[in-house]
Amino acid sequence: MFDQKLEKLSVECLIINDLLLETANTHYLIDSHLVSPPKIHIFEVKNFEGDFLIEDNRMRLISGKEIKNPLIQLSRTESLFRQLLQQLGYNQKVEAHLVFINPEFYLYGASPDLPIIFPSQLGRFMNQLNSQFFKLAGKHHALAEKLMELHVKDSPFSLLPEYSFDGLTKGILCEGCGELEMFDSGFTTTLTCKKCGFVEDKEAAILRSTEEFSLLFRQMKITSGIIFEWCKIIRSRAVIQRALAKSYQSCSSKKGTYYIKKNK
Repeated sequence: MFDQKLEKLSVECLIINDLLLETANTHYLIDSHLVSPPKIHIFEVKNFEGDFLIEDNRMRLISGKEIKNPLIQLSRTESLFRQLLQQLGYNQKVEAHLVFINPEFYLYGASPDLPIIFPSQLGRFMNQLNSQFFKLAGKHHALAEKLMELHVKDSPFSLLPEYSFDGLTKGILCEGCGELEMFDSGFTTTLTCKKCGFVEDKEAAILRSTEEFSLLFRQMKITSGIIFEWCKIIRSRAVIQRALAKSYQSCSSKKGTYYIKKNK
């Protein structure tokens, strides 16, 4: 959703998504870069849903379950990225933003000076970017190309133990606490974590779990049956099929129907 909004910007800029970089022997992922003459914007995007509270540099759900504070992650990423620019000989300004994209998210206790863009502010932020008049120069293209060259293709986090589909516990991981405690009542369009109370749109959770399945089992075809088994808690296979149809294209073979990712 956020990438689609960036792509609609009319101002001259260069957009780079999902860069895994290394600075000071530390790897870090930046969801989106926006390279422009005034400054480089870096974005950490979260799809949290529900009511949260921030106090004393800690973030938690209203229910009490503490989660990792993405502002701490953003600050660390910004510092490492500034160091990288200095190493490359660039002194361009950097502005970091934490974007909450889900309109069903609310954060109590947030100070106005925090680098947060809430869903209701996103349109004004994009308009503000579009109101600026500047021209890209060769140095901006050179920087973007250099950053893409520095993208770490072989992630150090890719060293995995042996595993199999049958050997893994099935279910949908909670994005809030990381536990397999998501619950489907069957009567709403959302899932709720029984452990921390985190709430997520059902179809969004299915697509997220499908991406995880695809990452773990690249050689296996995505079918509604296999994703129904993988997600486990979803009560209806029709719900799986509707979710897959939003981001995947169905294909037919002698063995049945399977899905492939739609081109953007």
